[in-house]
Amino acid sequence: MPKGRVKWFNDAKGYGFIETPEGKDIFVHFSAVQMEGFKTLSEGQVVTFDIVDGAKGPQAANVRVEPAESQS
Repeated sequence: MPKGRVKWFNDAKGYGFIETPEGKDIFVHFSAVQMEGFKTLSEGQVVTFDIVDGAKGPQAANVRVEPAESQS
């Protein structure tokens, strides 16, 4: 499962991008975020995710935020 860092995420629109270690930007929709309650991401958070083929190219699926100790 690839690991990346949240480049930006817009709560109002419900989407953003994750940057991979290789520098690629992967689209992420709030529905792909695996967490309870309000599904959002914060800039700089480290996440793991799967990459799937979306309608407009690669996008993230099964996005999980790494524990706080892994965020540095």
